[in-house]
Amino acid sequence: MYWRTSRRTIDFGSRALVMAVLNVTPDSFSDGGLLVTVDDALRQAEKFIAEGGDILDIGGESTRPGSSRVPIEEEARRVLPVIEAIAKRFDIPISVDTTKSEVATRAIAVGAEIINDISGLRFDEKIAEVAAATRAGLVLMHSRGDFEEMHTQPEVSDILRVVGDGFRASVAKAKSFGVADECIALDVGIGFGKTRDQNLELLAKLDRLTAEFPGKPILIGTSRKSFIAKLLNDAPIDGRLAGSVATAAVAIWNGANIIRVHDVKESADAVNIIRSLRDQL
Repeated sequence: MYWRTSRRTIDFGSRALVMAVLNVTPDSFSDGGLLVTVDDALRQAEKFIAEGGDILDIGGESTRPGSSRVPIEEEARRVLPVIEAIAKRFDIPISVDTTKSEVATRAIAVGAEIINDISGLRFDEKIAEVAAATRAGLVLMHSRGDFEEMHTQPEVSDILRVVGDGFRASVAKAKSFGVADECIALDVGIGFGKTRDQNLELLAKLDRLTAEFPGKPILIGTSRKSFIAKLLNDAPIDGRLAGSVATAAVAIWNGANIIRVHDVKESADAVNIIRSLRDQL
């Protein structure tokens, strides 16, 4: 399996890839406010690359529960200098985590090659137009509801069916704008409008979704999320490492091709262990 971006073809080969989260936000739930300057971001990028990160995902708008939308110019001010500086210094795929087509356009112009859209084109379908025009990689995440309501949606009875239906709708919209199949990846949206048990069901039965969407890389982001805390006696954010790595490992074993993580070294180590185990099959 491979994934095409505007700058390269990413070959998954025999192992999953590690997408390192690099937030330049003041209020993200796990790492908000830690990267204040471009130099801070460059140091973090260098660290993540040394620890085994394969992709850097740079975001300028928090999507934690209770967060508010950030104006286009403010989001651009946060992410563009960082993307440009990293692209000039390191040869690594850069993803911009945004739901705004204007931010995506400007991010790709300075070095991003992947657009990571947590709305699956529901908030701004012109993101697909940008992806098609630039041949950027496009991550379509499953979520429900408006920005402010994504985490408070009513429970659904069949989460696998709902996610599958959401994927089909997002892929159809992307292709209607001319996005190529080989540029599309899918993210099940762990923690976005799902209950604790539904998050677990999606991980445990992920192979059903991978079979339903063959050829599409599947991205999973469980890192430090609140459902892990609920499973670990309300563990604080810095106490969720074991749960984050365990859930990522299960996802990979069940077919995930990319894991989006905060703890890069530990996650990369887990990826390598899984690769070694699979070599014995």
